[in-house]
Amino acid sequence: MKQVLIILSSFFMCVSATLAQQIEVKTIAEIVAPSDSAEVFPLEAYVKVVLANHPVIKQADLLPENAREEIRLARGAFDPKLTGNWDVKNYKDTEYYDIFNTTLKVPLWFPVDPKISVDRNRGVYLNPERSIAESEDFRQVTAGLSLPVGRGLLIDQRRAAVQQAELFAQITDAERIKMINKALLSAVKAYWDWYYSYFQFRMVDQSLVISQEIYRRVKVDFELGELAAVDTVQAAITLQNRSTERQAALIQFKRSGLMLSNFLWGENEEPLELQDDVAPRWDAEFTLPEESLDSLLDFAVQNHPELQKLGFKLEQLGVDERLAKENLKPRVDLNYNFINSPINYSGDFTDIALGSNYKFGLEVEFPLFLRKERAKLRQTRIKIDQTSFETQFAQQQILNEVEGAYFEMVNGREMVSLLQQAVSNYERLLEAEIFNLNVGESDLFKINFQQDKLLEAQVKLIKQRVAIEKAKVELLWAAGKPYLNFR
Repeated sequence: MKQVLIILSSFFMCVSATLAQQIEVKTIAEIVAPSDSAEVFPLEAYVKVVLANHPVIKQADLLPENAREEIRLARGAFDPKLTGNWDVKNYKDTEYYDIFNTTLKVPLWFPVDPKISVDRNRGVYLNPERSIAESEDFRQVTAGLSLPVGRGLLIDQRRAAVQQAELFAQITDAERIKMINKALLSAVKAYWDWYYSYFQFRMVDQSLVISQEIYRRVKVDFELGELAAVDTVQAAITLQNRSTERQAALIQFKRSGLMLSNFLWGENEEPLELQDDVAPRWDAEFTLPEESLDSLLDFAVQNHPELQKLGFKLEQLGVDERLAKENLKPRVDLNYNFINSPINYSGDFTDIALGSNYKFGLEVEFPLFLRKERAKLRQTRIKIDQTSFETQFAQQQILNEVEGAYFEMVNGREMVSLLQQAVSNYERLLEAEIFNLNVGESDLFKINFQQDKLLEAQVKLIKQRVAIEKAKVELLWAAGKPYLNFR
């Protein structure tokens, strides 16, 4: 009988030892190791796809083309213009008049607009001022120019339009970088959210595996009479909680994958969906940018797209102010035209004589109260002041964002080191509790407590790693780095 008890006791010990071996506390490196079937999708490859195919990026790339057309539109005011007019009246076999005119105008940047005109006028009842001698075959050539000596001499509407269009092109370049940076910021944050939910799911899944093995062990021990029924209830509750946590983590992981898919597009502008066998890379490069805080602050002040936009907007308002000041002057336009010189009606070159064979005109206009002009100038100066205040506020806001992101990133690295140590310590504590359980010196409460603490530390570690990477990309975004240093 004694030998039978010894044999049974040895059998039970072997069974318990075998079950205990199934409870394995994996290190975080073992948990995050990619499976053979998983395809690793690093951040660099993801950003490359976003930059190549995302609709917002393509939309931003169209902005410079639109700006070039805006400049082309403004320069159209300086295109040479050819006009023609033919007016004939014939009544009861009488030619009242036959008036033909064609004119070529060539606007120049300096407000001297040359023009050449050819007239052919004849008829019984022709207005005397239009009359041309029959000896000249009723044809006449005039060549001259117009010159504003008052309003419009230094700047006019068409020159202001070209200058503003060129500034608009620079604003557009800054807006393009701003749009791309904003899209990349959202895309990279979505990647790190996916990274966090993926590895959180892996941690919770491993915790569920441990709970399943503990429940199996407790159930066997209960059947062997070594544990009370209440222990199986406690183990079952823990297993249920772990299952619930795993399901919640799975939902979050799937949802973050869908959010990430918003930024994945194919070459033919078709949306792509992240596959289940794709995984992020755990050992991402958690390195600080090479630039110091001072250099980043200086870069932000000089090159941030938002500040550049406001700076170019101030320059545009400066053009408006110059034009508004110019409009306070009286309009005095001079016109001088040579008649039949330097080309005559026959197409031959002739000498130029300023004192004869000419048409001269002077046109003067001046509003007496200048209320419209003075109001326009005042409105422009108000807009300049408003934009200056906006620039000051935006610059201070940007500088604070840079400093805040830099502080979070630098100090977050120290927290990662501490959390890694905490995870290692909790792994050892859980291993010790499982060992004590094997030898009958521990209970489920202590094991569950240590398991909860280990999972909590693992999740905190992932969250902190993600926080550092988000702070890094926010730092580059706040500093206005083009393409967030990805290109």
